[in-house]
Amino acid sequence: MPSEDQAGRQLGGVSPAGYVAAPTDLAPVAAATRRTMQANRGRDTGPELVLRSLLHRSGLRFRVDLPLPFDRRRRADIVFTRVGLYVFVDGCFWHGCPAHFVMPKTRRDFWANKIEGNRSRDRDTDERLSAAGLHVMRVWEHVPPAEAHQEVVGAYRGLILSSPRNPAQQIVR
Repeated sequence: MPSEDQAGRQLGGVSPAGYVAAPTDLAPVAAATRRTMQANRGRDTGPELVLRSLLHRSGLRFRVDLPLPFDRRRRADIVFTRVGLYVFVDGCFWHGCPAHFVMPKTRRDFWANKIEGNRSRDRDTDERLSAAGLHVMRVWEHVPPAEAHQEVVGAYRGLILSSPRNPAQQIVR
């Protein structure tokens, strides 16, 4: 007779006792909703790709999906390491855009906690990067790509010009 450990291996890692039951206070999620939520990307979203393409065409070079210096699990969408500019392209739903976020009709408590947690983590990220002497820029996904491009390029150029390593800032003796 196989031991319980061997039985678990025969069942593909599932113990004979089965899974712990799901909480009963949550409404079931429709299959279509589940597929939609699983299809959401953590990186390379449409707005990110368009912005990155415009920035690259402008001659700017950057890092993509870079882990943050203080927490390897958090990542920045676009990073200009030369000037310490961290750009985040925030989705209207996931980050609670004041202009476009609509609270889902089901599981309202779950979503309210989820979105507020994301906002709180965004604020913490901004504070910690700023405290480290780095620069943070957040762009909503609904901002037209050309406008977002101009904002990022302006911030980058401003930081380059104010950099102590900028030859234009050095005094020739």
